[in-house]
Amino acid sequence: MTWLLHYVDPSDPSFVVAILTIAFGPFFWNVVARWEYRTRRLSSVFRSPYLACYSLGAVILLLNVLRSHCFTQAMLSQPKMEGLENPTTYCLGLALLGVGTIFVLSSFFALGFTGTFLGDYFGILMEARVTTFPFSIVDNPMYCGSTANYLGWALMHASPTGLLLTVVVAFVYMVAIQYEE
Repeated sequence: MTWLLHYVDPSDPSFVVAILTIAFGPFFWNVVARWEYRTRRLSSVFRSPYLACYSLGAVILLLNVLRSHCFTQAMLSQPKMEGLENPTTYCLGLALLGVGTIFVLSSFFALGFTGTFLGDYFGILMEARVTTFPFSIVDNPMYCGSTANYLGWALMHASPTGLLLTVVVAFVYMVAIQYEE
């Protein structure tokens, strides 16, 4: 484990900010969604559950952009691992990024905007449970795809910091899944 400290400085501000943005997103959207479910305050403020859901979705998208930016900045501010800097690892990272993107986009298209961004907490229910691809392959394709994207991005950058942050992403998603289910 000490070898990792040659590549990752946990006291680096960009690393700390990346950890915080990774943890904050799922915490935020789960707390806000449950609050909305119990109180209907956002729907009341926006005078429409759809407008409230779209607004929360926009905030979630912006938080994800911020998280990705902070993840990338943390990777770029710390050393690369020479053993990961090769065409095979780069191509593996690119393939993971491709698979992750397919999972994320196909989940979005299967669920629609309100299905993706917690519409059920706003009283916007789907007619039936989605069982088509990618839900026919994996239970949480959005989270799996996002994790694959970060893993691929870390491998493409030969970044031990990115690999460690990907573990944090996966852990935060596992906690979120337990909370959501």
